[in-house]
Amino acid sequence: MKPYLFKIGAFELRYYSLMYILAFLIGIYIASKDLVARKRGVTDKKMIEDYAFWGMMSGLIGARLYYVIFRFTDYIGDPISIFKVWEGGLAIHGGIIGGVIGTLIYAKKKKINIWILMDLAVGPLLFGQTIGRFGNFANGEVHGVPTFTPLKVIFNGTFTTWWESYQKLGIDLQSKFKEIVPWGVVFPNDTPAGQEFPGLALHPAMLYEMGLNFIGFLLLWFYFRKKEYNVGILSMIYLIMYALIRSFVSMFRSEDLTFFNIIRAPHLISIIMLIVAVIGIKYFNKKKGAAGTSSDIGP
Repeated sequence: MKPYLFKIGAFELRYYSLMYILAFLIGIYIASKDLVARKRGVTDKKMIEDYAFWGMMSGLIGARLYYVIFRFTDYIGDPISIFKVWEGGLAIHGGIIGGVIGTLIYAKKKKINIWILMDLAVGPLLFGQTIGRFGNFANGEVHGVPTFTPLKVIFNGTFTTWWESYQKLGIDLQSKFKEIVPWGVVFPNDTPAGQEFPGLALHPAMLYEMGLNFIGFLLLWFYFRKKEYNVGILSMIYLIMYALIRSFVSMFRSEDLTFFNIIRAPHLISIIMLIVAVIGIKYFNKKKGAAGTSSDIGP
């Protein structure tokens, strides 16, 4: 798998970039078909397009800043590389935070209830996350651990320690660790996955998340969206969904960002997301009226 679809001279169309373009365009189409948003007063397609652009740009900025903050030492010697987002290095949790901030600013500017916009965005967002993981697959990043890693090591979160001890074993002793799953992927040596684990079949963690995100999107779009929930509830359901999805997938990933080398950042953020969602559901369920209107400011 190559990171680009085709090359013409110095120009190359990378899958990573293509996935973002598709996510943006398909996301606008999905949002324009949201009948719930229409009932709440969001009927202007131009406004949906403006909000999508605003949300995507703020999300990209947030995703990059989040990644750079956690990997700051990697950029001290080459600060210009901070701006090379086409090489990867975007964190979805930072993207969500950036998107929320962008939505808040846009909602205040247009005098629209922020939670109406958030409920409108979560479906397209989860679909965009789905196809975005294919870009990670093409880049050979967001990869998992070797497929012969014992499951107890994966679920206990002790892979780094186990891997260090594994590398010290002799070849004969290493052979006792058989491949657990048959669908492992060997990535090229010029990719992050191939550089870290050359020639080894890895759990395609990005594809695990891709599949779970798509299932989450189907549930969010075709089931939960049709319920007569109060404004804001759909956004809280998204937080719960993605917190669970990412917490599970992170167990298989080898290069997750960590918080002070104590806890994986996705697990910490997912815990916060779950707490916020539970509190949010209780709060929004106390609000009167299920639909809300686009002229309502604030939650």
